[in-house]
Amino acid sequence: MLTLTYEFKLKPTKEQVEDIENILTVCRKVWNYALRERKDWVNSRKCKVNACSVECEYIIKADEPFPNYHVQAKRLTEAKKTNPELKSVNAQVLQQVLRTLDRAWDDMKSRNFGFPRLKKHFRMRSFVFPQLKGEILKANQVKLPQLGWIKFHQSRPIPDGFAVCRARVVRKASGYFVMLSLQLDVNVPDMPFHGHPISIDVGLESFLATSDGTLIARPKFFLHLHRKLKLLQRRLKHKKLGSNNRKKLNAKIARLHQKISDTRKDFHFKTAHKLCDQGDSIFVEDIDFRTWAKGMFCKHTLDAGFGQFFNILSYVASKRGKYFGKVDKNYTSQTCPNCDALIGKKTLYVRIHHCPECGYTTNRDVAASQVIRNRGVNAVGQTVLENA
Repeated sequence: MLTLTYEFKLKPTKEQVEDIENILTVCRKVWNYALRERKDWVNSRKCKVNACSVECEYIIKADEPFPNYHVQAKRLTEAKKTNPELKSVNAQVLQQVLRTLDRAWDDMKSRNFGFPRLKKHFRMRSFVFPQLKGEILKANQVKLPQLGWIKFHQSRPIPDGFAVCRARVVRKASGYFVMLSLQLDVNVPDMPFHGHPISIDVGLESFLATSDGTLIARPKFFLHLHRKLKLLQRRLKHKKLGSNNRKKLNAKIARLHQKISDTRKDFHFKTAHKLCDQGDSIFVEDIDFRTWAKGMFCKHTLDAGFGQFFNILSYVASKRGKYFGKVDKNYTSQTCPNCDALIGKKTLYVRIHHCPECGYTTNRDVAASQVIRNRGVNAVGQTVLENA
């Protein structure tokens, strides 16, 4: 099954905006109630057997089951009979909220994620229609349950043969968007290694260096607008809580953050397509960028968005029929790509690689990318003829 997600900007009417905001409000209340129910159940099991807290204590029956998704979904169905606010929202939308909470709760334990948080008004930004039936698209309009036909800006056509299976409505600083999940019932095999191999080494001196010798400068998305953002946030602290001026300034700051995010993502996609034009097989380092985000250059690392770029590069490579692989990251900057000699550590000020064994000299980042290419090609059972 091949699945694609296309994002389009909606052009809702005033009544449709009110319906979207009402759905987001009800979803936020369901999330907060379900999360509080889980937290109360956990807190009721924390006290000692022979002593209780002096201030207060959560008292829940000992045989009360843990409120997982199935228990809460059943209670939601019963609550809809007496609560008119819950009746006003599509039942599957509220069930998806409970599924999302259940997944976040499991990720907290299995993947060491943070504890799920109660959501304020602006933190609940999207909801999902998991099933769509009948005619869904026509002439720059999309039909969504409860909302009806909504106009949207169709920036690109829907591919032939794909069916729209689900839709997510997202509220952003610049308006409302719909993310359509398209599916085609075909089997997509994994792309094998083929053609001209290239590899990339990411860094802060240059955004990336390829094994063919190409260097791409790092655009400073956040730092270019940091001064403007700093001035707006300085004005924000003087605004009265709950005032209209504070809401307007918050919206302006949110639009600036979205501009930074959209500019970064656009650069990542264009760079990924440029790399796919240069080679048929792409190799990168297997790096956990969460450790990079805690170092001395954390702001610059987060501004570059290397993790997002690797995900986008993997997606673009699979879509364009290119091979994408990850290799071991250790000692890539300490190894000579020409003779495989281990020459020791280099300080950050050393930007030129010079091998004392064979005399090979090149840019430090280019040398590291060539080591990554050699490791990737050797891992798939091929040989490297020569360095670029």
